Amino acid sequence: MQSSELLVRYANFYHILPTFVAKYGNDTEHTIMPQISVRGHEMPASPIRKLAPLANAAKARGIHVYHLNIGQPDLPTPKAALDAIRGIDRTILEYSPSQGYLSYREKLVGYYAKYNISVTPDDIIITSGGSEAVLFAFLSCLNPGDEIIVPEPAYANYMAFAISAGAVIRTVTTTIEEGFSLPKVEKFEELINERTRAILICNPNNPTGYLYTRREMNQIRDLVKKYDLYLFSDEVYREFIYTGSPYISACHLEGIENNVVLIDSVSKRYSECGIRIGALITKNSEVRKAVMKFCQARLSPPLIGQIAAEASLDAGDEYALDVYDEYVERRKCLIDGLNRIPGVYSPIPMGAFYTVAKLPVDNAEEFCAWCLRDFNYEGETVMMAPAAGFYTTPGLGYNEVRLAYVLKKEDLMRALFVLQKALEAYPGHVL
Repeated sequence: MQSSELLVRYANFYHILPTFVAKYGNDTEHTIMPQISVRGHEMPASPIRKLAPLANAAKARGIHVYHLNIGQPDLPTPKAALDAIRGIDRTILEYSPSQGYLSYREKLVGYYAKYNISVTPDDIIITSGGSEAVLFAFLSCLNPGDEIIVPEPAYANYMAFAISAGAVIRTVTTTIEEGFSLPKVEKFEELINERTRAILICNPNNPTGYLYTRREMNQIRDLVKKYDLYLFSDEVYREFIYTGSPYISACHLEGIENNVVLIDSVSKRYSECGIRIGALITKNSEVRKAVMKFCQARLSPPLIGQIAAEASLDAGDEYALDVYDEYVERRKCLIDGLNRIPGVYSPIPMGAFYTVAKLPVDNAEEFCAWCLRDFNYEGETVMMAPAAGFYTTPGLGYNEVRLAYVLKKEDLMRALFVLQKALEAYPGHVL
């Protein structure tokens, strides 16, 4: 869907209805029957979750599944957060303010200051997870048909949010052979036209674990400034950087303060995926006003989630260091183990807790399905996310998978052993 114009497709839906019905089917005995929207059909299935039915079926057969497919940390949520939830003493679980509780936003100011990100409570809008922050950013800043430039592979749900907003994703391709580093600036400029409104990055990157360098961030800054674009920057993995390279936030870039919309979440840094608390941060008052309209329409972010997230800020440096050290060890375990398997290659991720690996298979998606449907070794198998779902360009990532190192080392080592056995047995193995 790289070149599709969703606005046109929606506008012409009535005219394409016969073709639409022919493609997606209709009950001949009930010809007067509501059809779902074009948007509904265009919405991609999650590469992370689409194989879940096969995993559930495998478990029902008594097979143990090692989940390397999803970024759900297994490390404990901060005790302070759990204690705060247990200690809730309220007679009413009321709506919170649409912008989020002031006390939480005030404490977040201190958190961001640790990363040299200078913001005020008014710059911060609390959202229902980072996902809602991305969606509200798109809805507030983009018109239907507007284009966003995104380095690929990219977090698959960006496409889903773009479709929801009627926007179009245009991609700049990075490659596993080059460690997923950004291409030259000319590749970006080739895509810029009168419909281009924004660049979207994830830093450190999901799915690759790549960390953008200062040169690359300055390159992006110059493009944003030259063409007066928005810069949407998803920085939910800032705690997890494993090299000596500095973390360069979009908020550190001078001269584009009003162009930057930062996306954040507590899901990963505190193992709090389920409380659905994120944040949208921007100095642009007009963007904030627009975002607040969507926030008011959905009423409020989760009350209990905010209580837990605010308490988590008191977890202290010891919690953060323990989590960080654990991921350092898991990263080494997974990457070393992958690169020891014949025919497998993974670059060394510099951040987050993912890697994209190339496998010696003819089709990674079919291989991932086969592992769950047809294979087990001593009653065990592995679940991975096919990387093709993180690319917009058709045909890319066909032999790649994303793996999350969110299991303890002992489980990672066993999962790697099972993966090697699966590759040896797979009928579509490529030498």
